Amino acid sequence: MQALDLKLLRSFRRLWAQALAIALVLACGVSILLMAFGMERALDDTRAAYYERNRFADVFARATRVPDHEMGRVQAIDGVRAAEARVEHYAILDLPEKVETVTGLVLSLPGNGGPLLNVPLLRSGRLPDADASDEVAINDPFARANGLRPGDRFSANLNGQRRDLRVTGTVLSPEFIYTLGPGALLPDNETFGIIWLPERVAEAAFDMKGAFNSLSVKLNPAARQDEVIDRIDDILAPYGGLGAHGRDLQLSDQFIDAELSELRNTALILPPIFFGITAFLVNMVVGRIVLLERSEIGLLKALGYSNYEVCLHYLLLAGLIACLGVLIGWAAGTWLSRSLAQIYAQFFEFPYLIFHTRLDAYALSGVLALLTAGLGAAQSALHVARMAPAVAMSPPAPPRFKRNLLDRMLTRLRPSQAVMMILRSLVRWPVRSGLSILGLSLAVSVLVASGFFQDALDEIMETSFYQANRQDAALIFTPEIPETALPEVANLPGVLQAEGQFYQAAVLRHGHLSKDISIEARRPGADLARILDGDGRVVEPPAGGILLSERLAGQLEARAGDVIEVEFKGGRNETHMVRVSGKVTQYFGIGAYMDLDSLSALLRQAPRITVAHLRLDQNAVPELHALLKETPSLSGLSMMSEIRQSFRETIRENVIVMTTVYGVIAVLITVGVAYNGARIQMSERARELASLRILGFTRAEVSFILVGETMLLALLAQPVGWLLGAGIAALLAHGSSSDLYSIPLVLKPAGFATASLVVLGAALVSVLLVRRRLDRLDLVQVMKTRE
Repeated sequence: MQALDLKLLRSFRRLWAQALAIALVLACGVSILLMAFGMERALDDTRAAYYERNRFADVFARATRVPDHEMGRVQAIDGVRAAEARVEHYAILDLPEKVETVTGLVLSLPGNGGPLLNVPLLRSGRLPDADASDEVAINDPFARANGLRPGDRFSANLNGQRRDLRVTGTVLSPEFIYTLGPGALLPDNETFGIIWLPERVAEAAFDMKGAFNSLSVKLNPAARQDEVIDRIDDILAPYGGLGAHGRDLQLSDQFIDAELSELRNTALILPPIFFGITAFLVNMVVGRIVLLERSEIGLLKALGYSNYEVCLHYLLLAGLIACLGVLIGWAAGTWLSRSLAQIYAQFFEFPYLIFHTRLDAYALSGVLALLTAGLGAAQSALHVARMAPAVAMSPPAPPRFKRNLLDRMLTRLRPSQAVMMILRSLVRWPVRSGLSILGLSLAVSVLVASGFFQDALDEIMETSFYQANRQDAALIFTPEIPETALPEVANLPGVLQAEGQFYQAAVLRHGHLSKDISIEARRPGADLARILDGDGRVVEPPAGGILLSERLAGQLEARAGDVIEVEFKGGRNETHMVRVSGKVTQYFGIGAYMDLDSLSALLRQAPRITVAHLRLDQNAVPELHALLKETPSLSGLSMMSEIRQSFRETIRENVIVMTTVYGVIAVLITVGVAYNGARIQMSERARELASLRILGFTRAEVSFILVGETMLLALLAQPVGWLLGAGIAALLAHGSSSDLYSIPLVLKPAGFATASLVVLGAALVSVLLVRRRLDRLDLVQVMKTRE
């Protein structure tokens, strides 16, 4: 082993504490990058394999009632590889020993050898016999949540007829990786399940003999999806077609895409912060080492070591720090990826998980870490290479200072000597002070950016669940019923108030832009389900106009006063021109709102409703559930109180985990910056501090100089961190928005205060650890050292 190699190892061992602090910061960036890429690829690969093996369709369409003979026209469309029709309908289920009403989505199973597309994956038992009249298969999460096994029985209200059914098997389906019931915001496997019935039974139960209302299509690789969708729409339009769409609008796939997008945003936003801080810390530490080892550098060059070898020596020191950070980051990232992958696999109901973080992800994170450390050390290493031996062996020229405006101002203020020393140190090394402030501000920004989620979710809860939607339950009717039936709903047991709402499928067009949407129509003065503007005020849809959610208006580039084209779907194939009345706030989905009388007039029909919102007497809820299980036209029930509770509990768990993770990250950043800054300050000013002790300054006064400079930098970093955190939060909020949901940018003073207290506390602990070295200073030995 050469002398330089021994010196490298000894230097690294001597700097182990500072190196570990830097390595931990770097490891955060490496692990987050590895976790985001690993999780993104695990989800994407698992989804792709699941879709391929179980022949997940490319295009989906629904209609009211399509004759079976139209399947020939669908299969003849250019680009269609396979097409399959089925019956699809919601039903009310009555499970043994369960008081609550349960909603099920009934799907027909073809009797000619099983499904061609969206093939269910058997988990236990078997699929129903095509000739049986009481056999069903159910989705596995629903079965596990309700304790159902093959052989168990339950009842279902199928289009007004009560049927006793027997479970023959449990399955998973690529169509329902993320399973949401009608009106639900989160999966609830206890109250919503998927039921597969033999085709013959489903057709008879829902009066669909010789017809279908749901279509799935698989395309050839070279097919043009938009053209196929247009042709399918043309075929299904006379039969109440609701508009065909690709996988991008399939609900389950949409949620997975949204999660993948968030993982990509995480990989793009957070790791650069850690890499930037690491480069700064490496620059500080290596720069200080070069300054202290000038005589050794000159001696090495005088003994014949080339500029390249000496320069490489200091680059390798930075490389060792990077390697330590990479190893820690790889270990943490692999563990986090596997742990989160298991959680995702359960949450998204995958039957298996394909997890193998590819070598290129490890290589990319490792290369970026080494480049970061190399860039941080490059300036000092190149300075070493250019330094002549004679110059290196002589003491560095002392810095030249002169009185400036700040010195004259400080003189007039007459601060103490300790305060004067702190302020002059910051002013005379502005670049280092600025970078220290930037590093600490990034720690603040991480906490501000992560803390905004809590406030944003509180805002969503308050607006969506307590101001806009204040109902206790929502009854869903398929098909729609006349509004005149609403008094009967109001007379149900425990119902204190009932309001109707009507949904109409439509395509909105503004210029060349278009969007498939469901228009929500309600009566003026609705109190249970209300429309709110951006300021939280209740808005009523004006007669003859349409209100658009802010995201929908943005996608259509429509403003108040613009006239848009509204094409009705579902058998009402008419197009009308409607004026945009304004924009409203909506956090879940994207919506358009009209007055019920105005929409009914355009449709030339008496007012009808598809949903009834209810306010309930909680004491009578069991009696209401018992009656709803026997109601013929009812196809679904959403208990908003349970949805609120489920959403609150899920969010609380996620926020606790996220707050803990980001808190640890912020502390590591602060420790890395503050500890290394204090160590370097201690090294540079050891003679000054020792001189002050000899001159009679107490330990507390000398400690104040060391601690005061770091804490002043931390205080100056706070407003910068607040601004950066607000910017990062805005990026995260924007990146999280989709057609499924949006996250508002809510920044409260308490969030900024919490971030500042955590960072200031971590900075204080870090500098106090360094301050302990003051007590062990050998004053005589320090005074003999040469700068």
